[in-house]
Amino acid sequence: MKKAVLFLALSAVMTTAAVAQHSDKELQEDIQRHRAMAAAHEGAAKCLESKKDEKVCMAELQAACKGLAIGKYCGMKHGH
Repeated sequence: MKKAVLFLALSAVMTTAAVAQHSDKELQEDIQRHRAMAAAHEGAAKCLESKKDEKVCMAELQAACKGLAIGKYCGMKHGH
């Protein structure tokens, strides 16, 4: 019986955590952050297309993304 009660209690906690969502304000802030990151990455792509040095383009990307994403690659990192 104790195991069944414990199981039900844990299930309720997990369900509550899974249902928790962002507020409308948090959602709008997240949307704006993603749009800003996308614009920064589009700028980096255009920089690379213009045949500028990759280091210059990455420095511009890092500057454009400061405070937006985790890490120095603005939320994205890929291999070459």
